[in-house]
Amino acid sequence: MSTTQSERLRELLEPLVTSQGLDLEEIAVDSVGRKRVLRVVVDSDTGADLDAIADVSRALSAKLDETDAMGDAAYDLEVGTPGAERLLTEYRHFARATDRLVKFQLAEDGELVARILAVDEEGVDVEVPGVKGRKATTRRLGFPEIAKARVQVEFSRKDRTDSKDSKTDMKEEEEA
Repeated sequence: MSTTQSERLRELLEPLVTSQGLDLEEIAVDSVGRKRVLRVVVDSDTGADLDAIADVSRALSAKLDETDAMGDAAYDLEVGTPGAERLLTEYRHFARATDRLVKFQLAEDGELVARILAVDEEGVDVEVPGVKGRKATTRRLGFPEIAKARVQVEFSRKDRTDSKDSKTDMKEEEEA
């Protein structure tokens, strides 16, 4: 897809996505066999539920139908969210990933897996998990130090607040 078409699609669709309370994260046009697929990725600070995705999908479809932005050839429109293991590329992505485990590819020091504690305009404060019984440590990463960052999926995270709440719930059940 040419840059001009990408820019044109972004200019056309971004105001519509924003009016729905979402951010336009990505637009891609791919060829799948004889068909073209327009993939639109949206997100927000609070996430995007299925109803929001459906609403924005209908609005985008209507807008694309009334313009010639995709030309006359048939195409499929797919609207979705970035997914669980999203690549963090902008400030808002890092802010949305606060309290999440992230794999950082550092510009000079290799790789680091850490939990984002706080984010500001200059970088992130992270908690590096302790190894072999050691306590976790905190570290500051400036955005220029980060070559690449991707959220990691956690299946067995033990939140401090969750464990306290479950103990309280168990005591309450025993007393009842």
